[in-house]
Parts: sequence; structure tokens; C-alpha cells
Amino acid sequence: MTLLAPATTVPVPAVGQAPVPALAALGPPRLLAGLDGAEPLDRVAHLTRHGSPPDLSASELVALAEDTGLRGRGGAGFPFARKLSAVVAGQRRADGRAAVVVNGSEGEPGCLKDTALLLYAPHLVLDGALLAARALGAEEVAIGVTRADVARSVRRAVAERGPLSTPVRAELLAERFVTGEGTALTDGLNRGPGLPSGRKVRSSERGLNGLPTLLSNTETYAQLAVAARMGALGYRNTGDPAEPGTILLTVGGKRVVEAPTGAPLARVLALCGLGPGQGVLIGGYHGTWLPASAARTALLTRDSLAAYDAVLGAGAVLPLPEGTCPAGETVRVARWMAAESAGQCGPCFLGLPALADALGQAVGGGGQRALDAVRARMRAVERRGACSHPDGTARFVASALAAFPEEFAGHAHGGGCGRPVLGALPVTGDAYGAVSTPEDGGRHAGGGARPRAPEQRLLVDWTLCQGHGLCADLAPGIVRLGPDGYPERAAMPLPARMRRRAQLAVRRCPALALRVQDGG
Repeated sequence: MTLLAPATTVPVPAVGQAPVPALAALGPPRLLAGLDGAEPLDRVAHLTRHGSPPDLSASELVALAEDTGLRGRGGAGFPFARKLSAVVAGQRRADGRAAVVVNGSEGEPGCLKDTALLLYAPHLVLDGALLAARALGAEEVAIGVTRADVARSVRRAVAERGPLSTPVRAELLAERFVTGEGTALTDGLNRGPGLPSGRKVRSSERGLNGLPTLLSNTETYAQLAVAARMGALGYRNTGDPAEPGTILLTVGGKRVVEAPTGAPLARVLALCGLGPGQGVLIGGYHGTWLPASAARTALLTRDSLAAYDAVLGAGAVLPLPEGTCPAGETVRVARWMAAESAGQCGPCFLGLPALADALGQAVGGGGQRALDAVRARMRAVERRGACSHPDGTARFVASALAAFPEEFAGHAHGGGCGRPVLGALPVTGDAYGAVSTPEDGGRHAGGGARPRAPEQRLLVDWTLCQGHGLCADLAPGIVRLGPDGYPERAAMPLPARMRRRAQLAVRRCPALALRVQDGG
């Protein structure tokens, strides 16, 4: 495969909410075309750069997706033509009604590619969504996002278009890991709590407002808009012949890169000034670790990555630098993933914290028995959750154990590695974002002190509390119930490691009787 042009980097300023990614392209960009200055593309600049999209019928759109080999760019890589055909079939059973949903949520800190599109090229995404909506005769296009600046950008782009034949709305949903799960996304857009249904529900049969729904990822709609303009032959002149076109990747949690499919992973890392380090996590926190040796030779194709049991998933590429502790980084992410539970099923709500705790005990010198307990906890959550979050988290831990066996064995048996945890794998929240360095005298997760976080307390408002007892389930170890079923205390010290759980309890309290207070 030939890389068509020198790598170029496009600096992009912050626009109101961090993190905002820098942009780069390996070869001529398509999705990021025109973003060579400091401004996002408004409607006029977008049309000047890309031109007007064509109108296609549903059958023409299916044919285009088949001829380009277009797959979803948000996770499983499902063929877009099959998804579109399923919605068309669903319409026949629903009096011809349908809807279109754009999944613009990115609940993982290491993923920013959809954010980049919706901030800087929102009209390209709207083009693809409206192209599909017109082909299906859809009643509505709904775009689910989790950042206020992204919602403003999309709404501004919709307003720039003037009256539309298909209504378009952008909804700001809860910012959490599971928001992007299909049933959780449609539930949130339907103004529900935005939680996974726990049942296998095909959006093509029942999605937005109960209608057959074409639900796909932000980048997928942008790729569709590019393919419609270029045609199948033009679209296929870049990238790997088996899966042509370009892909967007978030590299190191900071930079969004557009590259041709089939490009060497090492070339993409080098473009960002990075190497494979100790290994590269592909596909994000439900993904797979590639050893450094594999990262030097792997290509960005499904077949190449499948050889390592890896998929691109949501396009996150996270190299682990040499100076950080792999075991401590894994514990930190596992604890964050446990706190991101929707709280709906035991394998997730109880099993993931137990897995993270077991992993922490092993890394803290718990010996072989602790390592065995980690594997037992992984088996206990697999294939038992209401959504894929428990399976994905267990996969991440299992992959880390396989990629860094000597690291985990050394920590479990008391040796350790002597390296700090630098936070190379990004997470959100103070308790999980804390890092340790030699300068502050701390050691990494599982075996030592961290910088002391500001003290907080969890408070109960007795005038509101109705004794539901849910808080004790959501924040075990903080809230204890008395014989009457009410919390024993009105003010409880809140350790930094439990802040995420306490915040979850505050959000879920049916009586709104809880709050977190800073200070002693």
C-alpha cells in the first residue's frame, strides 16, 4: 500500500471544554479535509470544500455501502449495508415509519474522534445522517452527545441549514461509559434514564420512539457522506483493497489521526511522536493489548489485528510509555471501569468492584492466591451482564495479564517494578485520575501512598430521607444502615477512592437526600 502524501499536523485550539484533540492526517485527509486552519467548518466553508451531497434512494444507499465495504466505526464494525437493509425490512412491518440516530457519545476518556468531527466538521456528519433519513423517509434524526460544547456545535450547525424536511435534534445525555450502548442511547434520546435495557433489542426493529431505527456511530455517517460524493470507485482508491477508505483514530488520548486503512500502526504512532513503548492498547478499555513487537509490524486492517485477537473498536490507540507501571495502570483503569457501572445487574455492580479490588490486592503483593482470585472474578462476570460492560472489562484485565505476565507476577510476589503510575491510560475523576511520582514520595496503585486528596463527606438530609436503603448498596463501606433501615449517621467521611461511588449514590437517591460536601 502506498501512503499518498507526507504526514501533516493540524493544530486546533480549545473551544470551551477540555480535552479538545489536535488533528493530524497520514496522507490526504477526507473527513478532516479543510481543517487546516484554526476554525471549524461552518456551512459555507463546508460546501466550498466538499460540495453538495447527492440524494440517493434506500436501494442506492444499500448498494453504495456494499460497494464501498462500509462498516460501522463505533465498536463491532458491523456492515452498514446489512444494518440499513434491516431497517428497510423493519419499515415494512411499521407502516413505512423509521428514525435515524447518530451515536455521538464517547464515554471513554481515550476516545475523541467523534468529538473532533462534531466540533470541527459537524456538517459532514449531518450530511450523512440526512442522506440516510431522506432515503428511508425517516421521521426524525436524533444525535446523542455527552459534552455541552459538542451539543452547542451540532445545534449551531443545524441552525445554519435553515428549515429541514427531516427534523434534527441534538440531545445532551449523561456522561458515562455505558451511555453509548445502543439501548441506553435510545432510552436517553427517548428521555428515559439512559440505561441499557438488559435485553437483546435490535434498533432496526424497535429504537427511537419505538420505530425501526438506523443507529450508527458519528464517523460512520461522515464516511457515508464522503462515499456518496466520491462514488464507490473514488472511495476505494485509498486504503486496503479488502476494506477501503480511511479511518479515524484517537492516539494517546490527545490526537485524532485520519489514516488510510492498511497503514502501519507504527507509522501512525510516529506521526504523533510516539513509539510502541511497553505495548499498545487497541480498541480502548474493552480492547486488547498488542505487545511492542506486534505494534511495530501490525497494519490497521481487521485481518492484521485479528491475528492478535484485537479489533479497532472505537478507534482508541493507547501506547504505554516505558516509564510507567503496567500493573498499576491496569488497576487504575479497572477501578474506574467498575465505577462506570450502570448499577443494574450484579455481575456489573458487584462483580466489577470485586474484580478491581482483587486486582489491587494482587498488585499490592497478595501472592499467587490473589492472582488466582483475579481470574476467578473474571470468570464470575463473563457473559452474565445486562450489557457488554462486564465482559469488556474482564477482557481488558485478561489482556493485561497476558501482555505483562512478569509485571503482575513480580508485584504479586512482593518484588514490584519500582516505577510510578503516570496515568498514561486516561480516566476521569479525582480518585482514579490521581498519579504517583517519585518526587511526591508516593508509590503506585496496590502498594503505597498517594498525594492526599482534599477531605470530603457524604451528608444525609434527614428531612428528605425516606429509608430506601439504596445508598448502602451503592456506597458499601461508607453508608451503613441501622435496624430501622435508615443510615446510621448523617455525615460520613468519604475516602478519595470511594468518591465515584458516593457520587453515584447521590445521583440515584430516590428522595434526593444525599450530597457531597468539601472540607472536614
